[in-house]
Amino acid sequence: MHTYKNSKYWFSSGYLFLFFVTWSIWWSFYAIWLNNTLDLSGTQVGTIYSLNSFFALLFMLFYGVTQDKLGTKKHLVWFQSIVLVFIGPFLIYVYEPLLISNFYLGAILGSIYLGLGFIAGAGFLESYTEKISRKYNFEFGKARMWGSLGYAVAAFGAGTLLSINPHLNFWLASAAGVLFFILNCFFKIDVSEKEEKETSNLSKEDIIGLFKNKVFWFLVIFLFGTVCIYTVYDQQLFPVYFVELFADQATGNQVYGYLNSFQVFVEALFLFLAPSIVSKVGVKRSLLLAGGVMFFRIVGSAYVSSGIGISFMKMLHAVEVPLLLIASFKYIGLHFDSRLSATVYLVGFKVSSEIGVIVFSTLVGRLYDLTSYETTFYVLGSIVALFVITAMFTLSKDKKAISGNRETDLYHNIS
Repeated sequence: MHTYKNSKYWFSSGYLFLFFVTWSIWWSFYAIWLNNTLDLSGTQVGTIYSLNSFFALLFMLFYGVTQDKLGTKKHLVWFQSIVLVFIGPFLIYVYEPLLISNFYLGAILGSIYLGLGFIAGAGFLESYTEKISRKYNFEFGKARMWGSLGYAVAAFGAGTLLSINPHLNFWLASAAGVLFFILNCFFKIDVSEKEEKETSNLSKEDIIGLFKNKVFWFLVIFLFGTVCIYTVYDQQLFPVYFVELFADQATGNQVYGYLNSFQVFVEALFLFLAPSIVSKVGVKRSLLLAGGVMFFRIVGSAYVSSGIGISFMKMLHAVEVPLLLIASFKYIGLHFDSRLSATVYLVGFKVSSEIGVIVFSTLVGRLYDLTSYETTFYVLGSIVALFVITAMFTLSKDKKAISGNRETDLYHNIS
């Protein structure tokens, strides 16, 4: 019960809740909006996702290194809150018109804005909250649970609003961004002299040393071959394929919105349980298990041809995300200096996956245009399976956690 009496826990949970409300209410139908509302081709949508990922990975590098140097100071959170406030006007008055009239200019400007605020911003806010959780002694998984609840609440009615007018979704996103900004005004973080000293002592050599560490690169390779492929499947292909299995687009949009909401509620439950599950199963095994679920969902989607079957595949996402997220932070805590947690997470987890999206999005869009969803799913699933098998031999076994220059208990303050 200590966690629920901690005011920092509730403020951090509020960050995640409002951020994911702001993101979900338009992002959960982003591919459908691009394909069906703006009538862009599979290749154009793939190009957009590639550009989104390219700029996002640049911002992730910046966010990771900068936040590790700042510790728990809120400089970057202030910047992100402003981006969230203006997401609605940007999507309506800048992004949408440019995608129609000047596709490449719109795609580039959109990639910069969305990368800063959301694609890179999500990883930044997660890593920042994880730092807060270690500082104020509460479980990160239980705070991240509120992010999933926020995503679910927003997604519940997003499909219906999208069918009426997508601009309603965009304006509501800005409204949630205003609430995020207000919350940030009231959230006070105390930075001690000890923290100032620890973060100021973080040198360029420490960061360069990370990139010479083979443990880091084996993690990057695993995430590159699993998370990035799964991301392309889940964001670029699955929503459109899901809607096509229903009698009409409006019905598909509504069912997808309701199911997406229910799935994220279940995901929140698993985020609550994930720290205990990962502790019992083991960190490495949990990462491999998450990769296995990814493979099963991608390939399984090619075999189902009904609304019920595809809905079951959608629900598997609620199991995979908590396992992967919590196990990743535990893995980082076990094998890397905790002062570098933001850099390892954003570069190792997020950047590696976004590089994969850059490489694969346009190719996958082209593959879908030339073949079918089923063929594309088989190809993507095979790639994931290959990297999961490789990771059995390359990911490091569980050991004691590293905190600065000392070791701590295996799961102490890592969740």
